[in-house]
Amino acid sequence: YRGEDEKQRQKVVARNQLESYTFSVKQAVEEAAAGKLTDDDKKLVADKCTATLAWLDANTLAEQEEFESKLKDLQKDVGPIMVKLHQGTQGPQGAAPGAKGPTVEEVD
Repeated sequence: YRGEDEKQRQKVVARNQLESYTFSVKQAVEEAAAGKLTDDDKKLVADKCTATLAWLDANTLAEQEEFESKLKDLQKDVGPIMVKLHQGTQGPQGAAPGAKGPTVEEVD
């Protein structure tokens, strides 16, 4: 039964990855600061997430490959939007935008 148990475990892991990614994307878009995403982008992500969650509910017995395929499809569809969302949050941590980093001077 060891092989069957491992197969079942991998299927559960794949399902959990898809479900977790879907919820995290949905939450990130819902909490996005105004102006970071267009209404069309928000709607697209919300629709894709809703469809994925509905698919998960309807396909509880799906195989590992199906869960992995759905995850790849969702990542492909919402990936560019998530990049847009996170572009504005990059930069030096704890520093104001446009702030210079520390200056290093050599002393002899």
